[in-house]
Amino acid sequence: MPRPLVIGNGKMLINFDSSLNMRDLYYPYVGQLNQIGGYFSRIGVWTPGHFSWCQEEGWEIQLSYLPETLVTHVVAENKRMGVRLTIEDAVHQRETIYLKKVKVMNLSNQAREIRLFFNHDYSINETEVGDTALFDPILRTVYHYKRNVYIMINGKTKDQGIYEYSTGVKRFNHAEGTWRDAEDGQLSGNPIAQGSVDSTVSFQLYVSGNQEESLWYWISIGKTLSETKKLNQYVLDSHPDSLMERVKVYWQRWVNKSNRSFGNLPEEVVQMYKKSLLVVRTQTDQHGAIVAANDSDILQYNRDHYSYMWPRDGALVAYAMTKAGYEGMVSPFFEFCSRALTDEGYLQHKYNPDGSVGSSWHPYVNNGKFQLPIQEDETALVLFALWEHYSQHKQIEFSQSLYAELIRPAAKFLTQYVDERVNLPKASYDLWEERRGIFTFTACSVYGGLMAAAKFASLFGDDRRCNRYKETAERIREGIENYLYDKQIGRFIRGIYLDADGSITKDLTLESSLYALFAFQVFDPTDERVVRTMEAVEKGLTVHSKVGGICRYQNDYYFQKSQDIANIPGNPWIICTLWMAEWRIAKAVTLEDLEQPLETFRWVVSNALESGVLPEQLDPYTGNPLSVAPLTWSHSTFVLAVLKYLDKYEELKRD
Repeated sequence: MPRPLVIGNGKMLINFDSSLNMRDLYYPYVGQLNQIGGYFSRIGVWTPGHFSWCQEEGWEIQLSYLPETLVTHVVAENKRMGVRLTIEDAVHQRETIYLKKVKVMNLSNQAREIRLFFNHDYSINETEVGDTALFDPILRTVYHYKRNVYIMINGKTKDQGIYEYSTGVKRFNHAEGTWRDAEDGQLSGNPIAQGSVDSTVSFQLYVSGNQEESLWYWISIGKTLSETKKLNQYVLDSHPDSLMERVKVYWQRWVNKSNRSFGNLPEEVVQMYKKSLLVVRTQTDQHGAIVAANDSDILQYNRDHYSYMWPRDGALVAYAMTKAGYEGMVSPFFEFCSRALTDEGYLQHKYNPDGSVGSSWHPYVNNGKFQLPIQEDETALVLFALWEHYSQHKQIEFSQSLYAELIRPAAKFLTQYVDERVNLPKASYDLWEERRGIFTFTACSVYGGLMAAAKFASLFGDDRRCNRYKETAERIREGIENYLYDKQIGRFIRGIYLDADGSITKDLTLESSLYALFAFQVFDPTDERVVRTMEAVEKGLTVHSKVGGICRYQNDYYFQKSQDIANIPGNPWIICTLWMAEWRIAKAVTLEDLEQPLETFRWVVSNALESGVLPEQLDPYTGNPLSVAPLTWSHSTFVLAVLKYLDKYEELKRD
């Protein structure tokens, strides 16, 4: 199930599913650790004679955000119960505080008592072992704790705070949890539970017929009880309604900080651009990790997740966000990469948000021989994105601080990790992490990374290294022309596999990532070889269904929905479809040439979730999201494509 609503501030991240269950709560890093772990922290409603959790039948739920904010706007109505909830959720822009405001509308003509229930199913530090949940009678709060994590729950109506509470055992010895205790409309008041535990609190409102009343609910998280108490008191002193208004103002200012002209873009595209900026912000940790995705339901697919920082994804996201003007947000990413760089000068497969090395399926041994278990594009693209960062903002001191620790050692590795037989990067894993060889995407990224390093060397007067980086980049460009372009079929190919005896096996599979040929400035987008390649990609990878879009490559197996490869070569991916739009933008010579990319933007908007969140890929028949949502890369690619469109639009308009 995707996560249509995500809120965060770089210190914590909260995800909701479409039934209003809080499913993920990441703290103290974005993407690490998940204090809920994909379980269900529910919302329930009681009216005289009826009780229902919002995930049950009978609820009609509309999911959205308040315009240009990271504050949700949810309307949930149950006609049988005669109740409508209007909900706003937010994470404080600075503190580790979650805020919720609920307006409870009584759709009946009669005055009624209505109670709301909030269940908390935590697994602190990603394990249910040794948790404690208790009621504090002095603060009149419930809190969960273990070691260095304290999660405090509180709330209020206009008349009182928490009405009833209960703590108890869950998923152990046949105990389901205190959410079952709530279903008669009352809570038992058990004051403490230890082990695998949950808690539920309720709030009591008296609502006149066809009128509404409000309640506020919040969660404070800290490393100590003292810190958490102070955050709770801060909410009480400031009033949650006032804090919520300040959160709204902050994000509206943040997303509009650049006084940008949006040319002829329709309003829905502009709003998706701003939504994408905000979503990317939620997936970016304050310490620099740009996390791929934090939808924990993917755990059901392979018992691992996307809550890692892949240097490639992170670099391309940083490229987009720095171009959008958010240099302060992405500068820590490059510092993260500098700390993570190995002594040999390369970046590893992926990293946890705290900087430790993430899980991997790339071995050091292949057919009995040693190999580096890397994707070389991940190192190269960090350099490429860092130069774009400097070009955009001219922060020479920042770039200088990374020259000796990141730029030079990474560039040295790229110059040395070259197969002299073909003048191409040595074999590594492709960007999809599925095969090992010498690939066009990787070679193009290495060219782009080395040229970026050469520009930095020139900037700092290091002419000797500048020349070396340039010379290696040009050799790789020649290798791309000589070995990755197939004259017989008239286009560039996905890659080659080089045997020990020097024999070459070509991989002719059509691949959307061939956009790298122009995207990393190896060739001009109007080069006839690039044109033929991209035209072949469009023809061979377009999904011929009502959904449309472009897939990754021919016969893509990942979440595959069809064996009709001629019509459905793979599932449509947001990023791959936008890459084709980027090519059309790059080669546009008239304003009319921009019409097709604009249609692609509309396609992206039409295939977003109701809330505006973008998934990784789509079901080619239904358009339903597949894999994770939101995918940070999807949103950042939309941002980058829109910015490239606007640059070209202004250029053509002047001409």
